[in-house]
Amino acid sequence: MDGMSIGPRELSDSCVTETVMPRPDAPDAMWQHTLRRPISSIGTGLHTGRRIALSLAPAPVDTGIIFRRTDLDGRIIPAVYDHVVDTRLSTVIGDAAPSSPLRVATIEHLMSALCGCGIDNAYIDLDGPEVPVFDGSASEFMFLLDCAGRERQAAARPTLEILRTVRVEDGDAFAELSPPTTDGLTISMSIEFAAPAIGRQIFSARVCASSFRRDLENCRTFTLRHEIDALHAAGLARGGSLENAIVVDGDRILNPTGLRRPDEFVRHKVVDVIGDLYLSGAMIHGDFHGHKSGHTLNNRLLRALMADTTAWRLHGAPLHKGQIGRVAA
Repeated sequence: MDGMSIGPRELSDSCVTETVMPRPDAPDAMWQHTLRRPISSIGTGLHTGRRIALSLAPAPVDTGIIFRRTDLDGRIIPAVYDHVVDTRLSTVIGDAAPSSPLRVATIEHLMSALCGCGIDNAYIDLDGPEVPVFDGSASEFMFLLDCAGRERQAAARPTLEILRTVRVEDGDAFAELSPPTTDGLTISMSIEFAAPAIGRQIFSARVCASSFRRDLENCRTFTLRHEIDALHAAGLARGGSLENAIVVDGDRILNPTGLRRPDEFVRHKVVDVIGDLYLSGAMIHGDFHGHKSGHTLNNRLLRALMADTTAWRLHGAPLHKGQIGRVAA
């Protein structure tokens, strides 16, 4: 992956503004939030096929999103872009050493739901190497987060303002972030597949809690029928089924219940973008444009952005300050 990363301790004064505490009557979106109470569930890993226990718990101010592998003595992985170690089929964070078991895969739908719910600080406990896939969308994570509740914390939410356009490309595919044309994060995405059931699709949205719930949360991941045998041969997609992924065969949707939306494919790609960009450790204020972008380009974009300190300005302190591999207290 391209680009030099900049961690929280390497940020220069030129790209960070002083943290200012919001007024007591400031809008909810200006404050950090965590969960009101812990909540747990069990599901299947999409690629490992393992039954995995997932627990979400409140975390203090400025913690960020921290994954903890309970089967590895509670060792932690902060959910941050420069801890991404694989992006071929999902976003995987962890220790980059090839022999290290300290990894967590398929984090993107949960990260997207956390962003959609406005959760800044949380501990994510797993007893295996992958986040459960549930139904292949963000909706069941949203259900868990709604059940846990949301609690305002006495600290300002950090925001990452895009000052100039940064773009990464791979052939005709690209991903870019530009200065905001409106408040918050706006995403415009297009995809193009040879399979007639997908074809070319375009979707744009300003990302906020209401638009995420209305337009995005229930849109599922998808795969092409001819790719499944190759995935199985590689030891992947062992937990995949028509219950947690859309399967496309030419002009046919193989799922008995069909699609939830005519453009569910591109909407799911937007869900992925939101989750991948939330690894910046702050709410991004800018415009994202992408064509045929996936996890690899999304992560390359964040790395390229953070490597150019003239392209952004961080308002407030960055989240995700934990050290990877440390045993949780």
